[in-house]
Amino acid sequence: MNTADGPLAGKTVIDLTTALAGPYATLLLASLGARVIKVENPSRGGDSSRNNSPYVTADGLQMRRSAPDDMSVSMMARGRGKESITLNLKHPESRGVFFDLVRNADIVVENFSAGVTRRLGIDYAAVQQVNPRIVYTSISGFGAQGVPGEGKAMDTIIQALSGVMMTAGEPGDAPIRFGLPIGDLVAPLFAVIGTLAAVMDAEATGEGQHVDVSMLGSLTSLVACEPFDALESVGFPLRTGAVVPRLAPFGTFQTTDGWFAICAPTDQFAEGTLAAMGSGDLVDDPRFSSRDARVTHAEELHGMIADWAAPRSSAEVLSALERHGVPAAPVRDTATAVRDDIVTSRREVVPLVHPRYGHLEGLYGSGLPVVFSRSSADLSRPAPGLGEHTADILGGLLGYDDERVDALRRDGVL
Repeated sequence: MNTADGPLAGKTVIDLTTALAGPYATLLLASLGARVIKVENPSRGGDSSRNNSPYVTADGLQMRRSAPDDMSVSMMARGRGKESITLNLKHPESRGVFFDLVRNADIVVENFSAGVTRRLGIDYAAVQQVNPRIVYTSISGFGAQGVPGEGKAMDTIIQALSGVMMTAGEPGDAPIRFGLPIGDLVAPLFAVIGTLAAVMDAEATGEGQHVDVSMLGSLTSLVACEPFDALESVGFPLRTGAVVPRLAPFGTFQTTDGWFAICAPTDQFAEGTLAAMGSGDLVDDPRFSSRDARVTHAEELHGMIADWAAPRSSAEVLSALERHGVPAAPVRDTATAVRDDIVTSRREVVPLVHPRYGHLEGLYGSGLPVVFSRSSADLSRPAPGLGEHTADILGGLLGYDDERVDALRRDGVL
């Protein structure tokens, strides 16, 4: 393998996903060097992300399309590094084309609702018969077994069911929906982990397998990382707002011109916090001299920090904490955060590029937040137009001649 290649160079992924959870998983696989062939439904305008406002147009960012080349920001972000082929999977003749793709692939990723792939005749059982080495990854709301009723899995529904909405805010507050679609983003991370593990196993055994990841299980497993029930049973409230009493001093506090976060649960960091506030004499105070004592008196300690910070600027507060070795940072807005030189230089955040109009100033997307010492990770290739690579894939990869491709188009397969 060329050292400039990604670690998945030579692997081919058939991408049956749409919206966010599935496309983010295949985006990660593309960034790792896999060839990702995105299969899109021509009768529905392809991936639903193609129809998410706003759009990058020749006149900049607009709420509506004005020309065929205009592309949604969502697709520009999620479609990078992929090839697009149109295929109407509801057409009986599409299965032959799909299975030809599978014969030339290592991985299939889909995020249909549970049971849809079986009804279409393209589920793991069918695909395994065509390519026993295939790793078939399913991302769904509740798992391959499905749930009674509709079982629609939107991010907000998953956040509601997982309990995560009740972990932020003050006691008594209404449920708080995370602004980041965390349910849609956590599941694909686990899906990629499972996919790569299954690929390694397939290389060792010659047998693929079904990788089944649920959005609900992924997010709930993270909620379970914190023993909220146990904490409540000993008196720690589930929702603690801007602070975390059991780790005092810990939380976010306001200054004259913004907010800052502090994380100082150890004796050393707590002593530094008191010293930064000019209260070094309280280091030996029984209320603050040990971790358990500080937790017991967390409300008092956090009140002292709030009172100290309130009349001061963020720069003054952070400078004092930094001088005393206390972990602290400003609370930044998203525009500032994505322009940080550290993350942009490491290509953890990268500019989004329209395939025709180029980069629109201020438009950024996620990179791969992994830096390899030898391999490369790349998402510089812009998202494809709908069906842009159909002829190339059918002719180049599958060996179909022009007559056959034309016939498939006429019949509504493509």
